[in-house]
Amino acid sequence: MNYNVRGENIEVTPAIRDYVEKKISKLERYFTEAPEAKVNVNLRFNQDKTSKVEVTIPLPNLVLRAEETNVDMYAGIDLISDKLERQIRKHKTKVNRKFREKGDFPITFATSENTEAVDHDEEDLELVRTKRFDLKPMDSEEAILQMNLLGHSFYVFNNSETNRTNVVYKRKDGRYGLIETH
Repeated sequence: MNYNVRGENIEVTPAIRDYVEKKISKLERYFTEAPEAKVNVNLRFNQDKTSKVEVTIPLPNLVLRAEETNVDMYAGIDLISDKLERQIRKHKTKVNRKFREKGDFPITFATSENTEAVDHDEEDLELVRTKRFDLKPMDSEEAILQMNLLGHSFYVFNNSETNRTNVVYKRKDGRYGLIETH
């Protein structure tokens, strides 16, 4: 994996770069071949003495992404590594099983010795409720109002300007985001 480590309000020292590469490279054990991926790491030091670590690993047919805010940057990097590891474990058995039946898949996960943890993760993916509703045409401002009225963190709607399905969502910083479909 190729690493692109950037720092905002902080100088990326060789020690920080080595620690990031050491922690993230441990994820390679989950693949049969080391993926040709460009790992993007953003390290930000905030004025309130916290640091934010963001890691994005784009792979064929899968994007691994995690972010963590912590007082200790090294602890944040450790937590990111754990989050990415959980994401891979959740995907690997499902992907391997599905594509073993249908044919080749560009990402081949290594088999695990610990199948109990994998089985437990699959149970977490159980679909327990399905909702059906008609999408009302509206603009994004009206969708945000509807979302807030319902007390939800996201709202699916048909954008009246583009006639496409969109999603508005509440971000961790309290502002709003919009997801548009193509």
